[in-house]
Amino acid sequence: MKVRDLQTSDVQAVSPDTNLAAAAQIMWECDCGAVPVVDDNRAVVGMITDRDIAIATTTRSAAPADIAVRHVMATGELYSCRPDDDVRTALSTMGEYRVRRLPVTDRQNRLVGIISLNDLVRRVDYRAGADVPGDEFIEALQSISTPTVVAHA
Repeated sequence: MKVRDLQTSDVQAVSPDTNLAAAAQIMWECDCGAVPVVDDNRAVVGMITDRDIAIATTTRSAAPADIAVRHVMATGELYSCRPDDDVRTALSTMGEYRVRRLPVTDRQNRLVGIISLNDLVRRVDYRAGADVPGDEFIEALQSISTPTVVAHA
């Protein structure tokens, strides 16, 4: 099964200049915990999560409407997949990099969808030839859920 068969294609996105209140409103309306951040060409430049917003708004002395997404979005290595990828490839990427959602991009890195653990779990099966093999799903979920050890000074 291909990513395109399970992805959410009608995905909302924000720009780096969008404020956190507007990003949170999109998450509320779409019942999602992450929104891709795109540039003017709809190329994915980052991701912002509800956790990013919660931490930023509780650790800064500014209102969410006064904080731009660019100041709190996840940057650095961005993991994504293509619509033609096998769902097992997407699942493997999620497990390896410990992410719950992947933007789906075309060859120009433009956003065309998003795939999440929620999309995959509905197709998990333990039968041979399953679209989303149960053992691979559980393995990825265990990897994603393993706590990160953080040293405190």
